[in-house]
Amino acid sequence: MAFPNVYTHRKVAETSAKSCEICYRPSTSVLITTDNKDWFYVCPSHLKDKGFCTPKIDPAEVEARKKRELDEEIARVKKEYEEKQKKKKKEEDEKNEKDKKDNDKKDDKEKDKDTKSDDDKKEDKTDSVGKDDATSPTVEEEEPRVFELKNMFYQQRVQKKRQIEIAKRNRERMQDPTFFPSVPRNLP
Repeated sequence: MAFPNVYTHRKVAETSAKSCEICYRPSTSVLITTDNKDWFYVCPSHLKDKGFCTPKIDPAEVEARKKRELDEEIARVKKEYEEKQKKKKKEEDEKNEKDKKDNDKKDDKEKDKDTKSDDDKKEDKTDSVGKDDATSPTVEEEEPRVFELKNMFYQQRVQKKRQIEIAKRNRERMQDPTFFPSVPRNLP
């Protein structure tokens, strides 16, 4: 009859929202046991309440997520570094070509280069800002999915399930014609 004190948090559609077991507000969050014997609607704010339940966090999952985030960060930094190196090499090649072609117009070239380099620097800054925004990972803290109810709430759930089972058995007994005594047929 008893079920494990391990509940999984699931969401339902807005049209299927029912009242929270605790505060009676409409909620789309459901806590359900692993064997589907018990489930109830609960507000997401109650899941954050330490007096109601505690999240069960798998240390291996946390380590895997940290490692994955670190790998993504390393890949992003390597990519940025390679792009910067390519840009530098490209600029050096352009300088060398211009120096070879225009040795006679050195003064004009320096003036143009200064204005171009100022423009390039401004563009590089705007590009780098745009790239940082685009490549920065939007790390949303994932909410835990598995919870363990506090002992008092768990006992209430078990007791409620027992009462439902007892009421069901009583209804079945009352449907049986032999449950009630028969009317006496003989005179006393």
